[in-house]
Amino acid sequence: MELYEIKNGLEDARLLLDQLYVSANIEVLKREIEGLTVQTMDEHFWDDQAHATKVYAHLNEMKKVADTDDSLEASYKELVEVYEYVKDTEDPDFMASLEEDYIKFQKNLDEFEKTLLFDQEYDHSNAIVEIHPGAGGTESQDWAEMLMRMYIRYGEKKGWKVDVDDYLAGDEAGLKSCSIRFTGYNAYGHLRAEKGVHRLVRISPFDSSKRRHTSFASVEVSPELDDDIEITIDPKDLRIDTYRASGAGGQHINKTDSAVRITHIPTNTVVSCQSQRSQLQNREQAMLMLKSKLYLLMQEAHAEKLSEIQGEKKNIEWGSQIRSYVLHPYSMVKDNRSGYESNDPKKILDGDLDDLIYAYLRSQVKEKKCETKINQNV
Repeated sequence: MELYEIKNGLEDARLLLDQLYVSANIEVLKREIEGLTVQTMDEHFWDDQAHATKVYAHLNEMKKVADTDDSLEASYKELVEVYEYVKDTEDPDFMASLEEDYIKFQKNLDEFEKTLLFDQEYDHSNAIVEIHPGAGGTESQDWAEMLMRMYIRYGEKKGWKVDVDDYLAGDEAGLKSCSIRFTGYNAYGHLRAEKGVHRLVRISPFDSSKRRHTSFASVEVSPELDDDIEITIDPKDLRIDTYRASGAGGQHINKTDSAVRITHIPTNTVVSCQSQRSQLQNREQAMLMLKSKLYLLMQEAHAEKLSEIQGEKKNIEWGSQIRSYVLHPYSMVKDNRSGYESNDPKKILDGDLDDLIYAYLRSQVKEKKCETKINQNV
């Protein structure tokens, strides 16, 4: 690495550090840390242990952000000092040390930036992903199952616990619907980037004439909320059906006769679960899923907020896709929102989604900044 590259990198790092300081509200964050720290010293703080545990967890997360910012600032200042020394002396030993420390600093800065992308209310929650094929029968149903495999592999690579709560097999291949639960920190923060219609272009394995086909499938993502949600559900408003668990899912699904489907009649909200070993467990999990969905509906009374949490609902058809996966006549994956492109769809379909997801989350941050500037100028 050349010295001028480090110089340019440090200049860019300075700009990014300043941007992150503002976007993360570090100054306000430190004041909140002081206030919560005082609260934890109150003699009655632990009277409500559940509340105290949540406060402590929130406090530790804030401290982590503030401490990381302080650490990066200190590392940056040290790097600048060493850079100036190397520029004046051309000392090879210090140059080697500078390069090593600079690479480590850039890696830590990149990780810090990614951490700050997860700033929405439910980002730290577990996630529930539902996949539905569009029109097209077997073609779209097979594409829906390819997406299911992609997300399961992604969840495994992230170290999350993956459970297929519901699976309805397709007529000949693929699936008609599925619900996958991802348990892990920031699972929803990552997977909310996947909400929308996904388009596939390929030579159909089901067409004897080997013609090119276009298929669509929709992905819906919701956060899994805590089981202590305070919401009253009238049993009279529920229709509960039991059925045999069916279809694929491998190690992630439990094939039993105890699957449960619950319909909330007033809102026509339907949830299903077949991943647990008993009907009672499936019913409890399905009720938790239902409470999460109904809670969001109650909380998000305004359409703007509802679309932000659940994602804009679009028809599963041409022109509405958020992302295209082209396997023929060329290889490409393009996200229509962020503009991110990859010429390796196989890698992405094998679950390497981080670059796509982070590109989308960064594009959302830029959009918010632009909206803020526009509102300030109005």
